[in-house]
Amino acid sequence: MRVVFMGTPDFAVPSLRALAAAHDVTLVLTRPDAVRGRGKRLEPSPVKAAATELGIDVLETNRITPETLDRIVAERPDIICVAAYGCILPDSVLDVAPLGCVNVHGSPLPRWRGAAPIQRAVLEGDELAGVSIMRVVHDLDAGAYCRQTTTPVGEKSCPVLMAEVAELGATELLAALDDIEAGRATWVEQDESQVTYAKKIDKAEMRLDPADPADANLRRVRASLDAAPARLTVCGKGVRAIDARPSDADVDAGSVLVRKGRVHLGCADGAIELTRVKPDGKREMEAAAWSQGLHADAPTWERL
Repeated sequence: MRVVFMGTPDFAVPSLRALAAAHDVTLVLTRPDAVRGRGKRLEPSPVKAAATELGIDVLETNRITPETLDRIVAERPDIICVAAYGCILPDSVLDVAPLGCVNVHGSPLPRWRGAAPIQRAVLEGDELAGVSIMRVVHDLDAGAYCRQTTTPVGEKSCPVLMAEVAELGATELLAALDDIEAGRATWVEQDESQVTYAKKIDKAEMRLDPADPADANLRRVRASLDAAPARLTVCGKGVRAIDARPSDADVDAGSVLVRKGRVHLGCADGAIELTRVKPDGKREMEAAAWSQGLHADAPTWERL
């Protein structure tokens, strides 16, 4: 099939690569180059980089202008595939391809429609994350889906879980296109009574708090991404919690116990152990190395 693909971040790359191997991807739309990561230089989106490597024409745009729509129509796509493009698609796009427009959405719909489904699944303690291949419709993530699969969240960090779901999405997308092309796709309408929305993560939500349960603080660490990191204050200094695990240490809420190079934080109902951190203004390091600089006799921690 002739495919126009739309996507921007790392999450979309496995889907693009899978499509390019199995179908004729004639055009890729992605967000324009931007300052990404810790550098100050403009960098291409991961999708642009992958498309360039694959020799596919790329169109960079933040919105679907009349000129962009004309270009999409000129490609004569059989189907349009979307994965975390980051732009609202006008209704005029949805009727361009005879087989429609489908989206790789990172949740088992109707759970977590919206911008941050995988982070929300981690932050809210969901047992399962997943992916749905759904029709793009006018309302946000409200279309029927034809393929869906899940994976346990467990103790996975958000980056690990996102990579796993992205690969599942690529597999399900190819299967969906086979079904759609053969006319055997079964579309399931979402149960509106079960809908939840995954709004963008606010940085304030990710601040660890000694007044909260240990599990809530652990979930913040696991849900942490560069755009919204898990942070706290230890002995009056800011630090990012990169990795942590449950702890059975007996520590009062707000106290820090350093024992044999292990750093335990007291929470409302128990403790967590920091295993990797990034102090403000310093490099990322093991918590054991960082703990050597905690010279207070009775170190404490608090919400940043």
